[in-house]
Amino acid sequence: MAASPEMCRVLSICKRIADSDGTVLLTGESGTGKELFAQAIHGLSSRKNNPFVAVNCAAIPAELFESELFGYEGGAFSGAKKEGKPGKIELAQHGTLFLDEISELPYPAQGKLLRVLQEREIERLGGTDSKIVDIRIITATNRDLKVLVHEGKFRQDLFYRLFVFDLKIPSLRQRKEDILPLAYSFI
Repeated sequence: MAASPEMCRVLSICKRIADSDGTVLLTGESGTGKELFAQAIHGLSSRKNNPFVAVNCAAIPAELFESELFGYEGGAFSGAKKEGKPGKIELAQHGTLFLDEISELPYPAQGKLLRVLQEREIERLGGTDSKIVDIRIITATNRDLKVLVHEGKFRQDLFYRLFVFDLKIPSLRQRKEDILPLAYSFI
């Protein structure tokens, strides 16, 4: 449902980058459909028959982030399941990991994510063995990561790893030609 030239351009870029394994950074205001674009990129990719795992980085408390993303071995901490638990990265194996609100990722966790991007391996919390991961990472934010890097709130090295493909999603007020087609679609 795109009539505006800007949205047609964005959709064209999505199709072109879908088969790459490069990291994608989706930017735009809240409500512009960044997760829908992430799902579309995954759906157009060679990974489409594998998992699409979405993680809202703003919704995970800092103290739980590592166990949620990397998983944990049995007995890693009090309250841990005795059989352990795979993390979101493992669950996305051969598919796509979508990290929404990446700007809200706690600073210490940014270094751990950077390691995953560089080494393509993870180690569960409390574990001693590394596991190779084959995932594509798509991230999204409504904040300017360059400003956060300048303020020391976001790692510059991680920013450059995420900035392989940068795709700005325009708001509906920037593409008024799409309002009527969307309205008809909803009706």
